[in-house]
Amino acid sequence: MELILKEDVENLGFKDDLVKVKNGYGRNFLIPNGLAMLATESNKKVLAEKIKQSQNKQKKAIDEAQKIVKKLEKLDLKIAAKALEGDKLFGSITSADISKELAENKLEIEKKYIQLSSNIKKTGSYSVKIRLHREVNFELSFDVVKEQK
Repeated sequence: MELILKEDVENLGFKDDLVKVKNGYGRNFLIPNGLAMLATESNKKVLAEKIKQSQNKQKKAIDEAQKIVKKLEKLDLKIAAKALEGDKLFGSITSADISKELAENKLEIEKKYIQLSSNIKKTGSYSVKIRLHREVNFELSFDVVKEQK
């Protein structure tokens, strides 16, 4: 099923994205909750016109996202977490923890834009995809270290 998103949907896409989802997910969740509409030919034409008119706004948003990427490139992120003996963490590191750590480094990025494949449960080096804009993605590398007592 092809849909046009009316709002940002975590792990799916941003507002005005054209996405393909399973029929049940579209019919039972996205459309009833007002998050998406069917991608009919007329809706696609309306979307194209809307995107065309908002090109200026998009350019500014892309420029802002590029500035954030430049800051992220300079960042050496280390997340301290409580760990048991060895390298196993007491709990796990989630996208919310990464967002909180970025906020401490003066980078406000919502956790819904941080795409973590699975929760991190061991110390070590990891990378996470951050989607700042439809056209701007960044692969952030960071280390999870044992918290000092």
